[in-house]
Amino acid sequence: MKKTQNLDFLPVCPEDVKKRGWDAPDFVYVVGEAYVDHPSFGHAIISRVLESAGYRVAMLCLPEWKSAEDFKRFGKPRLGFLVSSGVIDSMVNHYTAAKKRRHEDVYAPGGRAGMRPDRALTVYSNRIHEAYPRVPVLIGGIEASLRRFSHYDYWDDKVRRSVIVDSAATLLMYGMGERSILECAKWLEDGMPESGLSALRGVCYMAKEPPEDAVLLPSHSETAADKQAYATAFVREYNEQDPVRGKRLCQKQDEMRYIVQNPPQPPLTREEMDKVYALSYTRQYHPMYEPMGGVPALSEVKFSICAVRGCYGSCNFCALTFHQGRIVTSRSEKSLVDEAKKLTEMPDFKGYIHDVGGPTADFRQPACDKQLKSGACANRQCLFPKICSNVKVTHSEMMRALGKMRALPRVKKVFIRSGMRYDYMLADKDERFWEDFCKNYVSGQLKVAPEHISPEVLDKMGKPPRETYDRFVKKYTEVNARLGLKQYLVPYLMSSHPGSRLENAIELAEYLRDTGFVPEQVQDFYPTPGTLSTCMYYTGLDPRNMQPVYVAKTQEEKELQRALLQFRDPRCFDMVRKALRLAGREDLIGFGKNKLVPPARDYSHAARAKGRAYSGKGR
Repeated sequence: MKKTQNLDFLPVCPEDVKKRGWDAPDFVYVVGEAYVDHPSFGHAIISRVLESAGYRVAMLCLPEWKSAEDFKRFGKPRLGFLVSSGVIDSMVNHYTAAKKRRHEDVYAPGGRAGMRPDRALTVYSNRIHEAYPRVPVLIGGIEASLRRFSHYDYWDDKVRRSVIVDSAATLLMYGMGERSILECAKWLEDGMPESGLSALRGVCYMAKEPPEDAVLLPSHSETAADKQAYATAFVREYNEQDPVRGKRLCQKQDEMRYIVQNPPQPPLTREEMDKVYALSYTRQYHPMYEPMGGVPALSEVKFSICAVRGCYGSCNFCALTFHQGRIVTSRSEKSLVDEAKKLTEMPDFKGYIHDVGGPTADFRQPACDKQLKSGACANRQCLFPKICSNVKVTHSEMMRALGKMRALPRVKKVFIRSGMRYDYMLADKDERFWEDFCKNYVSGQLKVAPEHISPEVLDKMGKPPRETYDRFVKKYTEVNARLGLKQYLVPYLMSSHPGSRLENAIELAEYLRDTGFVPEQVQDFYPTPGTLSTCMYYTGLDPRNMQPVYVAKTQEEKELQRALLQFRDPRCFDMVRKALRLAGREDLIGFGKNKLVPPARDYSHAARAKGRAYSGKGR
């Protein structure tokens, strides 16, 4: 790793503060992950945005949280504390979809688990209140953004109050925070006038009375007691997450207080995004972590470039709609090429830019012209059940930018490894795009996300039909064959999503059998805050029409559905047979090309050999 002077980083200890000649920082930024000064990490962006505006920021990353002492490290900040759990919700970071404790945290030094607490926002904020009872505390990041209202918590299996209540925070910033943090900093400097609260977009706060112009949601007590009330609240929250047409929302949290959500911030303009990514990041983890083995998460993104924000794909299991929004914005070609040049100047650059993209790699502008004027359409999706006729389909700008990066000295290859929306790709009839993309930007494998093939499940996921994916596979195969390339697709699949019964999982297993696909990744549906699918999981209702939705909730059924997607693995044979018997599909037990699993009494040498081939990475 390049030797980096500590003064290139923001202060991490009182000695750093003294070296900068500060009497005290304006903000102490408390973060539930290691300090990595790279624009893939939210704390790096927010701290550098504040620094560029003239604020003094000290970083308190992964503090010792079992007492308040570490939170006094820098003394009382002039304006307040900023608190984030990190780029992942702390509960998702700590537990698998089966609620088992993870043994590694790639966002901590050396990948060491257990360095941040469960529900980090609440724990950190309460320790700050112990240390400095009246200091302002502003919470933000993904954990704050997705838990801003009363929300179903999978780990407690109950509806929890807004995290602003449990953390007793002064403000909650949701969504992408560059503009919000500067407006909030100015509000703090002005003495926190109550009259200025309503002007802070992208912010939630507590009030004793609901504002007159707010849309009132079912209260916390109503949503906790009545699943239909919960679904009603969620769909109203979901539909108002638009910076153009979104209204102020209000939800009663207890007998005396309401949470008020101001409308979302508009997405950054292209010029604003370019400035954010041009700030003086060191692009390294802090040198203090070197003896501990560094920070593993950096290796995944160190030579990657974030090109876009937002996603109008709006998959129901994804929280991006609730966090980044549906209106896509992107960086300019010059900005992307300038960052690529910086990568080539790093001493450990080997010639490969590993990934260029974002939530969706091939979206570069709003879906249609009216989104910036009227907002994204309420109660409609741009790509589901089919692509709207107003969607502008083009890859020309993306391909130009990739070509300019590929032409840079020292660059051998530029890859897009994931995030390509296959239905959007299929809508582009330009053969030059298809050939250029397959020839120059695929690393031998392209990861795509069909997720399932059953119509009932895809409908609840908000994903295109199986036929669309099949047409994409055919097109991708034909183009690579024409180019003389052996390149493969790696499909992401999901088990146990709301709407999926054993019969649907068997249907997917038969599809995998017939196509010869062996999934590299199978993800159990994970009910995380802020998604339509999680609302379905908890309530058993589709909140958009209040129709019942089947939900696999027992651990056994989840394991059976997952096993069916991995039917080739002998370790799954017993569960696959059990699932097939429960579904009345014993016809799929036996030998032959149309079977899924051998009979229990004949776990033969051939079956064991098949299992060794499966576990030998032949995917």
